[in-house]
Amino acid sequence: MSYDFQFAAVWAARDELAWGALLTLELSAVSMVLSLIIAVLGAFGRTAGPAPLRAAIAAYVEAVRNTPFLVQVFLIFFGLPAIGVRLDANTGALIAMVLNGSAYTIEIVRAGIEAVGHGQVEAAGALGLHRFQVFRLVVLPQALRTIFAPLGSQFILLMLNSSVVSVISADELMAAAQDVQSRTFRSFETYIVVTIIYLALASLFSAVFNGLNRRFFPDLARS
Repeated sequence: MSYDFQFAAVWAARDELAWGALLTLELSAVSMVLSLIIAVLGAFGRTAGPAPLRAAIAAYVEAVRNTPFLVQVFLIFFGLPAIGVRLDANTGALIAMVLNGSAYTIEIVRAGIEAVGHGQVEAAGALGLHRFQVFRLVVLPQALRTIFAPLGSQFILLMLNSSVVSVISADELMAAAQDVQSRTFRSFETYIVVTIIYLALASLFSAVFNGLNRRFFPDLARS
């Protein structure tokens, strides 16, 4: 069986695919920042908060980690209108990605927090620092140092998962690819190009995280 590759039609839609890739970058970057903020607060609440708060955060983490991301996207975009909350596709995609990403990131941050020696926490408390100061000044910097590599991997996975939100017509790379494929009928060529773009985006994020690692944790980068 032979196949005649024809990339000309896909090349003609390069601006559309480039725009989709740019929107994927934007959506992923915002999701990463918001996920990390929520994860830090969630990890603090789960390790140092009152019992009801710890239970609520644990339930949220387990619910998100044990359900498909596609179901979460549908629940937010198609389910919320039933109670009067209507979101555009991009906003729904962003919320779904943040909620999904933060649940996984909470566990990563929590693992880093628990890796910090308890003696350091007690020493900081003995110096008169209150609980949140101990967390912000002593625990969190060391936790981020420990978890930076898995955190980077999780964020790259979050970027790749952005392809799922094309099912609600969010403006990102996979949605652009589906539009191109539907017009050109060159499915194989379109998705080969999209695969290469996703590989490039993952490499870009990996390079950024490696650069941050060398900037903030140079001793770890050399080891």
